[in-house]
Amino acid sequence: MEDLTKYPLLQKINSPADLRALPEKDLPQVCSELRGFIIDSLANNPGHFASSLGSVELTVALHYVFSTPDDKLVWDVGHQAYGHKILTGRRDRFHTNRKFGGIKPFPSPDESDYDSFVAGHASTSISAALGLSVSAKLQGRDEHVVAIIGDGSMSGGLAYEGLNNLSNTPNNLLVVLNDNNMSIDKSVGGMSQLLISMHSSRIYNKIRYKIAQGLRKIGLLNEERANALIRFNNGLKAMLFRQRNIFEGMSARYFGPINGHDVHELVRMLRSIKDMKGPRMLHIHTVKGKGWEPAERNATVWHQPGIFDIETGERIVTEGGSPRFQDVFGETLVELAKADERIVGITPAMPTGCSMNKLMNELPERFFDVGIAEGHAVTFSAGLAKGGALPFCNIYSSFMQRGYDNLIHDVALQRLNFVLCLDRAGIVGEDGPTHHGAFDLAYLRPIPNLTISSPYDECELRRLMFTAVQPDMGAFVIRYPRGKGSLVDWRCPLEAVEVGKGRLLREGNDVAFLTLGPLGKVMESVVDEAEKQGVSVAHYDMRFLKPIDTEILREVGEKFKYVVTLEDGCVTGGLGSAVVEYMTANGYAPKVEVIGIPDKFVEHGTPEELYRVCGMDKESVLRTILKFKNL
Repeated sequence: MEDLTKYPLLQKINSPADLRALPEKDLPQVCSELRGFIIDSLANNPGHFASSLGSVELTVALHYVFSTPDDKLVWDVGHQAYGHKILTGRRDRFHTNRKFGGIKPFPSPDESDYDSFVAGHASTSISAALGLSVSAKLQGRDEHVVAIIGDGSMSGGLAYEGLNNLSNTPNNLLVVLNDNNMSIDKSVGGMSQLLISMHSSRIYNKIRYKIAQGLRKIGLLNEERANALIRFNNGLKAMLFRQRNIFEGMSARYFGPINGHDVHELVRMLRSIKDMKGPRMLHIHTVKGKGWEPAERNATVWHQPGIFDIETGERIVTEGGSPRFQDVFGETLVELAKADERIVGITPAMPTGCSMNKLMNELPERFFDVGIAEGHAVTFSAGLAKGGALPFCNIYSSFMQRGYDNLIHDVALQRLNFVLCLDRAGIVGEDGPTHHGAFDLAYLRPIPNLTISSPYDECELRRLMFTAVQPDMGAFVIRYPRGKGSLVDWRCPLEAVEVGKGRLLREGNDVAFLTLGPLGKVMESVVDEAEKQGVSVAHYDMRFLKPIDTEILREVGEKFKYVVTLEDGCVTGGLGSAVVEYMTANGYAPKVEVIGIPDKFVEHGTPEELYRVCGMDKESVLRTILKFKNL
């Protein structure tokens, strides 16, 4: 826990009410202390760093002006919300952020009344906040609702669906666009600043409101005409000042852009537009990583940098050992692309996270970062495939849920040659339930024309990638976990494997142990220990969930009375379900124990802690296998 004596104002703020009790002149110091607290905390307890530093002034201004939690703040993604957590009663527990049993990594109503909506995936804030605003209006509640969107979330299609609905649904929503280098538009010259000041002036808006009310009373201004006037006003501004932006033409008032690091200007602006009726857009410019010079220089690296030395600014990176699965993917993709000019890479805003930046650096003309737009990434890849390219589309497993319809309608239905690489599959650790790749095996298995695979180790990942580019492979899914694998020497020859064929890794007579993916490699020592304790285990690496190896399943059904399956995915609908379905359909009746992620949302913690909670750690799996001893 941080030494609060370093933060004389912050240590007195236990809720936003305490913040609002301060004179406005103290707000810059509050911002400075809040930024320092975040830096000190994250140096030793890693988390999302640069985004929260960039939103400090905005966070302070919002809680100073609005009566939270009665007024609702809806954050997008949640990367921006560490300051919000600290100001809303979680300062003294912030050292537990992302730790097992500690505070959650993203805003969650389960944790605090100040968290109005879950924020783990991007581009949701406008739609969710619009729903809250309309609901309040329908129920006669006088509350303000603010959507805070930024950090790339405006590239997601859902944000534009929300904006479109915002323009034709009666509401009083305020949308704050925290623009930290999106360049939607820019402020040009003194006249533009004058217009911003005029539009946010109390006198201007009071006069404007009275005129509008008078016109309504005499029947000259209905809702349709009011919306037309707002669109005319936005269009006039665009014509006079030669500026155009995404908000023009909508039935909403637009303010900005303003300096998002001037807390006094933010407070003035928010107070001015707070009680206006109808939808409003406030556009602010901020610097991601503000206040920490290394993060300002390279926000991508400092998005989630791990632990670092505050004195030197050096990130503390553990070197050596086996590589990360995503790095093996990135290196192998470059190797394949250099040998096959059809291959292209697509990712929704995760080139560094999934290591597709290696292709970006080597063959930039064959790399496409489409922004936070998973559905578009899939359909864009489908178009590339239809045109003769061979796309490798890399999406985090949890985020792929947002492209599900696209995969069915645009890829599988057309039997396109398409490689979907699902990074972060299974338990991911500290990012928690919004990021665990728990469901992909279950939601992909029912889709026709898909091959679904998971590598046992890094060499198997390379072989599956090579297999996926062979002629007439169709849509080919490869899922693998976050973090390091098991092999130091992973540069094996690129060889194709037979689709739908698993392999027997170890002979045994008492229990059949069927695994899918790298957890099988982890459990090799468990099989050894079971043998020492008198249980002979036959270990099969299934490799493929679809088509599943029916020869192995027939062998298992005929030979074994006891079967244990293990997968890093939900127990409903995945490998275990497929095995039980086969056994039932073919008249076999072994006792099948299915081990995987249970039917609940798993919270945050280290992978080791969460595997233990789920009964997927070595000790739990060994206990399950040993249950069949002497039966």
